[in-house]
Amino acid sequence: MSFRLFDAPLREPSQFVGFAGNRIDRQSENRADDAVEKALADPAARLMLMHAGRLYLKLDGGKFDPWFTAAESEPFEVSLDQGVLLGFADGGPVLAVPAGVEPEKLPETIKAIDYRSVYMQGLIDEAAAGALAQGAALLAWHASHGFCSKCGNRSEMRAGGYRRHCPACGTDHFPRTDPVAIMLTATRDKCLLGRGRHFAPGMYSALAGFIEPGETIEAAVRRETLEEAGIRLGRVVYHASQPWPFPYSLMIGCFGEPLNEDIQADLNELEDCRWFLRDEVRRMLDRTHDGGLITPPKGAIAHHLIRAWVDSE
Repeated sequence: MSFRLFDAPLREPSQFVGFAGNRIDRQSENRADDAVEKALADPAARLMLMHAGRLYLKLDGGKFDPWFTAAESEPFEVSLDQGVLLGFADGGPVLAVPAGVEPEKLPETIKAIDYRSVYMQGLIDEAAAGALAQGAALLAWHASHGFCSKCGNRSEMRAGGYRRHCPACGTDHFPRTDPVAIMLTATRDKCLLGRGRHFAPGMYSALAGFIEPGETIEAAVRRETLEEAGIRLGRVVYHASQPWPFPYSLMIGCFGEPLNEDIQADLNELEDCRWFLRDEVRRMLDRTHDGGLITPPKGAIAHHLIRAWVDSE
């Protein structure tokens, strides 16, 4: 058996997906309970302000800036005590902080734009998008895990936002990431794509589903493909992963080898599911399909799976 490590590219495919450009030094071993307080006292501190799934952006000369100083953030009813220290970058601490001012009450120079639009429209650079994924996931976790799952009492934020502690029973809780398998089933000349009911008009994508407890990535890929499309898979190989802040998932992209071709789609999960030939998929990627069919945008890991297969001739 060959040892694939030394044959791998110097930049793995995961570095090219959306939300993967995070360059923050997380300093995970140095997160004291007063880390946020100390970070906010640093004049070099930069804050990302978030509210109800939206990122506040400063509009300056047609460009968007996601970073605020502590002083700049004050008018937006920020909850600094609920802020999370993401780490350090460009000489100072970086934090994600929940804000309270509703989007319709913001001044003209500040826009509150939902995370998905920020990413799809490329409104911020790759490093900032990576910080957005980190901060949005952490703030969403804190918002939904305010009480101890062991005794039910309210827990407290600790370690700069990377732990919640229950003062009643002493239990510590740590941020979670939900693993999701996303897979492109393919032969040498065709691939399987599905359409969800919430997709944009004409969009088809790779199938996906949550990995269940006690399940390997490969087993989840096989199970989800069988459940959603009635296609049994043989070999499964990993391709790339993507942090996905909706609300705190990790997309794990794989390719699967089909053992049968007769589709039995679960129409409770999908609106449509079918095989596409390589040339047709290429036109979908390039937005030149005669029927207006498209694939997900370039930042999505599904796009990268599909593009890697199309270009594999």
